[in-house]
Amino acid sequence: MANIFLIGATGGVGSRLIPKLIERGHILTGLHRKPEQADALRAAGVTPAPGDIMDLSTDELEMMLQGSDVAVFSAGAAGSGWDRTTAIDGDGPIKLIDAARKTGVKRIYLVSVFPDAGRKRDTSEGFEHYMEEKKRADAALAESGLEYVIIRPGTLQTEEGDGSVRAGHAIPYGNVARGNVAAFIAELIDSPDISREIVELTDGDVPAGDAVAALRRS
Repeated sequence: MANIFLIGATGGVGSRLIPKLIERGHILTGLHRKPEQADALRAAGVTPAPGDIMDLSTDELEMMLQGSDVAVFSAGAAGSGWDRTTAIDGDGPIKLIDAARKTGVKRIYLVSVFPDAGRKRDTSEGFEHYMEEKKRADAALAESGLEYVIIRPGTLQTEEGDGSVRAGHAIPYGNVARGNVAAFIAELIDSPDISREIVELTDGDVPAGDAVAALRRS
């Protein structure tokens, strides 16, 4: 059982991750922006923590993280603008890293992006900026000295998925259901011996638990 702080608790991956972690007996605190989201989080078994990762200082985030063993960062700007992308996808994880160092958080799980995303189409400056910010956050976490796993999903789909994935250090690019990303992260959190890894993830035909077990053997 772990005390888990979830940034992105109301998002497409985070909201699907919550019930999977609750079922496993973990204790969750979820960051949320809107006051009306608090009741839904409580109903799901999560302690709500009001705040916007764009506006929170490192010190404020440090206070929220007190008592947490694990942090998951699954928030994203979702194409909502250049400045928001910088603040959420780039600065957000770096704030978490700095706060985690001060609070004794043991591990961080960061949802990033598949490096081949969008390479078969014309991309905008905004999209390239998004990719740069994701890489900036990845590099900061990899150099932080903390225990971590960076998950790089393919193009996210709205489906729940069937719990089967393809995962590895370098795999062909593809789509992945948000529910399958959540299933994979839940398995990773229960496999703390997998650490300081960067894993690419798509839909596949291997149950998420088996995919994580294969990473442990590799």
